[in-house]
Amino acid sequence: MNDVVVLPETCRSLLAQWASASERVILGLVAPPGAGKSTLAQAVHAAFPLQSQIVPMDGFHLANVELARLGRSGRKGAADTFDASGFLSLLHRIRSQAPGEMIYAPDFRRDLEEGVAGAIPVFAETPLIIVEGNYLLLDEGPWAEVRGVLNEVWYLDVEEPLRRDRLLHRHMRYGRTREEALAWMTSTDDPNASLIEASRHRATRQITWGGQA
Repeated sequence: MNDVVVLPETCRSLLAQWASASERVILGLVAPPGAGKSTLAQAVHAAFPLQSQIVPMDGFHLANVELARLGRSGRKGAADTFDASGFLSLLHRIRSQAPGEMIYAPDFRRDLEEGVAGAIPVFAETPLIIVEGNYLLLDEGPWAEVRGVLNEVWYLDVEEPLRRDRLLHRHMRYGRTREEALAWMTSTDDPNASLIEASRHRATRQITWGGQA
């Protein structure tokens, strides 16, 4: 796929304002798996490369060894397989970052299927922070406080057959057979997608687009 990200004029105007603002703005991008959050985040960053940074929620995946200890390996990607409290703490630090202070955020490596600590330096002078993840609008546990730390949250709405097709190919790209990918989608991705969908009413605005997942 080689889709072009086209945002509504209102969104583009807001991004331009935020990129030149004197106070930090934290924008959340949320959608079910395969909708294209990461691609949209990269497109926004590419439009304002010196004024923005991406901080992905996926860096707070619990380590595989901890998921095994908890008996949640088969549900990796569900809301309770992340360090939600740690993610919330990082957002609060980013919100109140002092001039000259360096904050390090974790990233998620799909080739390793693990989070990597201290992989993303967040600079105090960056006005626009783009946070992308599945559970930014979830209204339970520590997740419930995330929405209040973000200035806006945009929910990405993609046609379901297209989203599922992208998700299937992503699973296969990272080593699963078609049968394994479909089984994982049914047992894990689909319940997560339903939970995320149910939280969309808490978004600031909803965007329909066809960006690559």
